[in-house]
Amino acid sequence: MTVLIPAYEPDVRLLNLILKLQQYGLGPIVIVDDGSGPAYRGLFESARAYGCTVLTHPRNLGKGRALKTGFRHIRSWDSREGVVCADSDGQHLPDDIRAVAEELRRRPFGSLVLGSRRFTGKVPLRSRFGNSVTRGVFAIATGGKVRDTQTGLRAFPYEMLDWLCDVPGERFEYEMNMLLAARREGYVIREVTIETVYLEANKSSHFRPLADSLRIYVPIFAFGASSAASALIDFLLLFVLQSLTHHLFFSVAAARLCSSVFNYTVNRKYVFGGPNAAQVRRSLPKYFLLALLVLLLNYGLLYFYNEQLILPLVVAKILTEASIFAFSFWMQRRFVY
Repeated sequence: MTVLIPAYEPDVRLLNLILKLQQYGLGPIVIVDDGSGPAYRGLFESARAYGCTVLTHPRNLGKGRALKTGFRHIRSWDSREGVVCADSDGQHLPDDIRAVAEELRRRPFGSLVLGSRRFTGKVPLRSRFGNSVTRGVFAIATGGKVRDTQTGLRAFPYEMLDWLCDVPGERFEYEMNMLLAARREGYVIREVTIETVYLEANKSSHFRPLADSLRIYVPIFAFGASSAASALIDFLLLFVLQSLTHHLFFSVAAARLCSSVFNYTVNRKYVFGGPNAAQVRRSLPKYFLLALLVLLLNYGLLYFYNEQLILPLVVAKILTEASIFAFSFWMQRRFVY
């Protein structure tokens, strides 16, 4: 089992962690210096003297890039053992790192293991709040639950390394993207309970609350923007066609077809992944089956609000779209892309 530690401006706690892990004999240790600079050169030289492999970025490129650098290096070895990733700031105890590694060894195929905190005791407010929000986002996005979406203690089988290098994201958003993509690809996510450790109110963290949070939530924002544009197209076409034909079902169906083609194209290319022919073959039939279901729901809700409750068509349409938004996002994340 290889231990991979991305490090940016670490302190002596990194060396203490290395010594303890070597006592456990987990396996080789790879450290990625993510552009810490000359002031930290001595510390990384000490890590080399302890027998670690140290890879260096000339400048800070972000945690996601550092992890990918480590994965690419590790997959070039002949070893077929897994990889356990841990942070360098003392928040992951050696016993917990070993427990996560051993859990992967027990079931090494088709799954990844998270070292999940319970957030008991004195937890900084920004950390408690951030984890609560990302847990909720993950549950809405995938239909599944993960107790600690922001944990950096994760273990992966060797067979996942190629896939891990292709997951989008260069900074802290990479870890959230990884979990979202893992659910989409059918990987099993297992959790091992670990200690909740925040040293000095988490001052050593390089997480930027505003910038990095925005990166994490970009897929949600992008989906919202795509859905808003599609809803506008659907909204305008519905009223134009209804005024011309006075046929509610035809107007709903035609407007939904046009907005669905737009929504699929944008979501496939910009929200849930890039232009990949294999992905299109997999996702296109599922998307339009979902679109048919949404169409029926759309018509049913619109008929109920407009014809049964006698609400104006504008109000009925707004209520209908609000009702369908969360359902559509969850279905696309879970079953389409």
